[in-house]
Amino acid sequence: MPEVLKAPLAVEFPFTRSLGPVQSAFLTGLRERVVLGVKTVDGRTLVPPVEYDPATAEEIRELVEVAPTGTVTTWAWNHEPRRGQPLDTPFAWVLVRLDGADTALLHALDAPGPGAVRTGMRVRVRWAEDRVGAITDIACFEPYDGEPARPAGHDGEFADAITGIVAPARLDYTYSPGRAQSDYIHALSERRIVGERCPSCRKVYVPPRGACPTCGVATAEHVEVGPRGTVTTFCIVNIKAKNLDIEVPYVYAHIALDGADLALHGRIGGIPYDQVRMGLRVEAVWTPGGRYPDHYRPTGEPDADYDTYKELL
Repeated sequence: MPEVLKAPLAVEFPFTRSLGPVQSAFLTGLRERVVLGVKTVDGRTLVPPVEYDPATAEEIRELVEVAPTGTVTTWAWNHEPRRGQPLDTPFAWVLVRLDGADTALLHALDAPGPGAVRTGMRVRVRWAEDRVGAITDIACFEPYDGEPARPAGHDGEFADAITGIVAPARLDYTYSPGRAQSDYIHALSERRIVGERCPSCRKVYVPPRGACPTCGVATAEHVEVGPRGTVTTFCIVNIKAKNLDIEVPYVYAHIALDGADLALHGRIGGIPYDQVRMGLRVEAVWTPGGRYPDHYRPTGEPDADYDTYKELL
């Protein structure tokens, strides 16, 4: 059997958002070890707070402090904590209704095992040592058998309020290509670029998908294309990507390889970024030991006529 390819991949980016008055007060309060909720039109206190009444859709602004102690309403045990979770040892995810609140807050409970967790148990906030105005200012909850804490009645006004946050978003997953893309990847390791031809419309697709996107029929006939091609469209990148050792500005382009009926994308090098143009003839450049082209560079040929690649824009 052919080798089954797989690789760990991660999609990660920082999500920056501004805060309205309610969320600003809530996160600033956490920084100051104060838990704030918001009171609805019918008198309920919501924690975490929202900016609009879920029943009437009216804007709500009346902030009220609740206690840092509360009751577990439901829970689930986490046997294997993942990267970025509140604790690095097994813990329980819990919904906690804080004293004075009418809704529950999701967070982690530090407990020795699932046998020590139950619905109805009493808990309290364990504050993080370094607090910055984020939900992580609550390090976790911990079991508590004392009296309910009494809030001081904070009104939600702070001198140095948090006005915005940057929340990292990350998705880790394992990717396994199918037969067509596995063949494509194996060919790249041999410094060949291989597509597949549709048996119906006879178009050659690179990278291959295993089926023709136009006709919907399976593809299996291998066709070697390139390594030269034509720049169809391009963009100039001016923002440096994390963990990518390429100086900006640089050009990323769609390239119609000779013999292919679909343009693939790649970086253009060996030419000043402001001299890259539609129709530029380029060829693949491989680095020693590389499993795929590092970039594409000009071949020195005359530019391709627009009519030869206009259908691939």
